[in-house]
Amino acid sequence: MASLLPNSAATMVRGREEVYVAAMPLRATKGPPQLLMSAAYSLNLLWDLQHFMVLIQSQSPSPPHHSQVLVFDFQPKDPEDIYVALAVLSCRAVPGALLTRKLKTLPRSKCWLVGYSKADAVETAIEFNKRWETSLRVGLNDCRDYTNGLVKQLTGEKDVLKRLRNNHS
Repeated sequence: MASLLPNSAATMVRGREEVYVAAMPLRATKGPPQLLMSAAYSLNLLWDLQHFMVLIQSQSPSPPHHSQVLVFDFQPKDPEDIYVALAVLSCRAVPGALLTRKLKTLPRSKCWLVGYSKADAVETAIEFNKRWETSLRVGLNDCRDYTNGLVKQLTGEKDVLKRLRNNHS
């Protein structure tokens, strides 16, 4: 996991949650499409063939200082459905789903510390999700837009994925 904080966010402010962006392979129909997506991801071939999400890590204030990682992301309701894949490829809108889940630890790769929350990160993310349009359309309202929007809401940074891409290309 890498830290790619802008200079102004180089020191941690006690009591604020850490905000990360993580990437994983796009999910695809089982078989050759899924193998192709996994290979492209593993070989770092195409930045755009990745699914992006926001992770929030908070520390328990009292001993023992347990950390909790929550993942917030936006994806098609059925990402492995071939008809959904065809609709996405033809730039048609598909039903999207806002997902929240817990992880025991941060991913070991393709996970970048991008800043610290300005306020209660989990509450901010929940409120952000209440306003998010769930009609998914690649390039207009997808996981990249969601990640950029939520990171901006949490940390104030605009276009975090552009910065990460520039640092990793």
